[in-house]
Amino acid sequence: MKLFHGGRVQADSARAPEPLDILVGEDGRIEALLAPGSTVPDAERIDLSQRLIVPGLLDAHQHLDKSRTLRDVPNPAGDLDGAIAAFSAYATRMTQAEVERNAERTIAACLERGTVAIRSHVNIDTECRLRNIEALLAVRERWADRLRVQVVAFLTSGGVHASEGAAWLDSALRAGADVVGATPNRARDVGAFMDVLFAAAERHGRPIDVHLDEHLDITHVHFDALIERTLAHGMQGRVVASHSSVLSALPPAEAGRIIEGLARAEIGVVTLPAANLFLQGRSYDRLTPRGLTRVNDLARAGVTVACASDNIQDPFVPTGSGDLLEIARWTMLAAHLASTELARAFDMVTRHPAKLMGLAADHGIKVGARADWLVTDALDAEDLVASGPLARTVVFGGRRVAGPGH
Repeated sequence: MKLFHGGRVQADSARAPEPLDILVGEDGRIEALLAPGSTVPDAERIDLSQRLIVPGLLDAHQHLDKSRTLRDVPNPAGDLDGAIAAFSAYATRMTQAEVERNAERTIAACLERGTVAIRSHVNIDTECRLRNIEALLAVRERWADRLRVQVVAFLTSGGVHASEGAAWLDSALRAGADVVGATPNRARDVGAFMDVLFAAAERHGRPIDVHLDEHLDITHVHFDALIERTLAHGMQGRVVASHSSVLSALPPAEAGRIIEGLARAEIGVVTLPAANLFLQGRSYDRLTPRGLTRVNDLARAGVTVACASDNIQDPFVPTGSGDLLEIARWTMLAAHLASTELARAFDMVTRHPAKLMGLAADHGIKVGARADWLVTDALDAEDLVASGPLARTVVFGGRRVAGPGH
């Protein structure tokens, strides 16, 4: 056992950090939250030196198999179609070793900055077939003692149109992929293709996370098809609509109707500010839209909304440090959160993605949760989002895995 003492702990049940000692068992889970100065016989004592302890950060949407390819895959147009075309051409000559190397470099950067779990959408298409899935499954195993990786079997636009697409999806799920994913809005028959996704999810007992309506064209809106199938299949709370950009382009009444349906079906939303700010709205000659979904309207309706990194240094997003606190700040600014909502922005990279990723029981600072924490010199979670302290220690399963030890 380990007794972490002398820290300022942001427990799930508290509104602000408080002095607490944390007892962690041999299984890497929190056994007790104790008063300061508690004594536990035979426990290893670890001094936290008045540092802040908060739950580790959770990245609900990345593309680790594309990461770090920017130098080899230029996207001069800077839009989504340009990025898709550029990466499709490049993917034919990628190797599994290259995918693994780039992914691990990004995972290491994310871990150093406080991320303890990543959900990565991994291409399945005519260029990659299952190569990238195999790469990320191998990476997942190598990093399992330091960070959790969820692999989404992601049928891209190429996979959607390929006759082998459904079979590839089944093979990826049998091999161990965690989530069913795709870009259904690029299918010729969106409803029929969504039926394929829900059937696969039922066969393999997996949740669904789709790139939905990642555009601003109000003549192509597919939320109703997703809502109807989620309710019909009894998959409330197990479906995520990532991006959902077109909601911001719809008239308020129509957007409100769809948002009510998302809330009723318990469909979560992940907003991706880096990609949406970079890719969307380039054809506008004035009042360029931000491209994000209606974050505030969704939240007011009771929809769980997380923010995440999406792409890191590739043709879809040329920047990215792997710092989710940076993404929380971008969401705060681009989505027009109130200046009093820094804590809400922090929830969007911790508590909210935990729910969407099926990790709510494991995550947080509470008895029974995993001891996966970010330890810094910040004043509190609001200070973390506002200023992003650089001196970060990461604890995973009660063991320091990144940053300076104390």
